[in-house]
Amino acid sequence: MSLEKLVVVAGIAGVHKVAANRSNGLIIEDLDTGKKRFAPSRKHQFTPLESITIYTEDDDETLELAKVFQNMFTKLAEVPLIKVNASNDEMRAYFAKIIPNYDRERVYIGDMKKIVKWFTFLNDRSLITLEEEKTEEVETKATDSEK
Repeated sequence: MSLEKLVVVAGIAGVHKVAANRSNGLIIEDLDTGKKRFAPSRKHQFTPLESITIYTEDDDETLELAKVFQNMFTKLAEVPLIKVNASNDEMRAYFAKIIPNYDRERVYIGDMKKIVKWFTFLNDRSLITLEEEKTEEVETKATDSEK
């Protein structure tokens, strides 16, 4: 799973792929239909998914969204995905199981709901896989063998 080309566009539902970058906005591609459209930067704000992180309690460190998604994906069998409209207490309990060290004061319920919503969107389209973990393992083995 690579979040590199995926963005969330304010005012347009869902997660989109960046097809092209223009000086006055982005050309985004719908992940379901493949239809492309121009989203002007004067009207929309863009948030690349790869730039999103979650606060943790570990000395102001953060956890990348890709790693959060990996945790959600690998724990899917033992911790079923929660619905976006679940109660606040259920959402907090779910996140505590997925990311035990998330910062309970700085990660808001709205943030949790967005993450669950994006994960559901991407997982329903089979865009979340364990590829990233395999890549990291290969990189770790390569650096270990160089020592």
